[in-house]
Amino acid sequence: MPKVLSVKLIKIHVYSGNSIAYYLAKRGVGVTLIDPVGLCPAASGKAGGFLARNWSDNSPVGELQRRSFDLHQEIAQELTPEKIDYRRLKAAAVSVDTSSRGKVPSSRKIEGVEWADLNVLGYQTLGDESVIAQVNPRKLCEAMWDYSNKKAGSKLHVGRLKKAIIKSESIIGVELEDETTLKADALIIACGPWTNEARKYFETDVCLNAIEIKGIKYHSMLVKSPQVLNQAVFFQGAGDPEFYPRPDFDVYITGFPDEPIIVEETPGQEEVRKPVIDRLIAAKNQVTTQLHNIKPHVTQACYLPATNDGIPLIGNIPSCKGAFIATGHTCWGILNGPATGEIITELILDGSTSHVDIHPFRVERFL
Repeated sequence: MPKVLSVKLIKIHVYSGNSIAYYLAKRGVGVTLIDPVGLCPAASGKAGGFLARNWSDNSPVGELQRRSFDLHQEIAQELTPEKIDYRRLKAAAVSVDTSSRGKVPSSRKIEGVEWADLNVLGYQTLGDESVIAQVNPRKLCEAMWDYSNKKAGSKLHVGRLKKAIIKSESIIGVELEDETTLKADALIIACGPWTNEARKYFETDVCLNAIEIKGIKYHSMLVKSPQVLNQAVFFQGAGDPEFYPRPDFDVYITGFPDEPIIVEETPGQEEVRKPVIDRLIAAKNQVTTQLHNIKPHVTQACYLPATNDGIPLIGNIPSCKGAFIATGHTCWGILNGPATGEIITELILDGSTSHVDIHPFRVERFL
């Protein structure tokens, strides 16, 4: 029988935070989620939602990714797959040659490629339904938060954190910029590419000054396909765009990332640059007749958080009892959110983890 605690946990935005709230709610613990905008305003609601079980094998993230992929299946069954657009699908790498500008693109259907047919040179299978899946990130976030609210009374507080309240080197609460004070048994920093702001929450050094999180800006767009497509495609050529078809006829298209920077744009207010969207549209028209000349009905941009070594930060923040961090998942934030939520929940309630070795993700590696 799991232990149910009547504690209040304060945390900051993004999908990993939402996943933490979800897994704490499954243990009967409610949270207060603090966000300056609201629920999933940035990458949590704008990501592609592509899930791959084994693409990080033989890396420090491999165990985390496999566990999280399996947890997505469990979440979908609990929240119902249709509610979050969860499904299994295939993925392929398709090589194209678009160098003959001004000429009519060559149309070539090849076996194994469902819909990419312009300027195709060849393809390689990247996975079938046993290791590839997808979700709609916004729908997933909303469904998980609804569960947390109804199951454990979790609440959303729109505002900005000013500082952590610490007594005897332990978290006892937080103060917001509007002077509101909230009691808390734990503070979970899950700020994605805005994690650097968390340094000002602590008056004493808790090792965050040694951490630098940068954001990689990605533009994306949604176009409506005439039919539901069932194969995600990673193109080699045409600028290497990525296409993730969804079960609601939408196709999510992204690519052409910016260089990593310290993010200064406000969550949910990221500038969408027309030249980048135009490049995505041009790439789309060069690789498929299925989506040729279909205009996007959504254009957007968001930042993906990255550490200096490319490995996430998940675990305790040293020198401050009750302080935790979860960030730096780069393009795998949606995929690895559930396992991250499970890890932080176990650290808070049990003091250890049961499924994933978190040694590679510790803060101390940067000290």
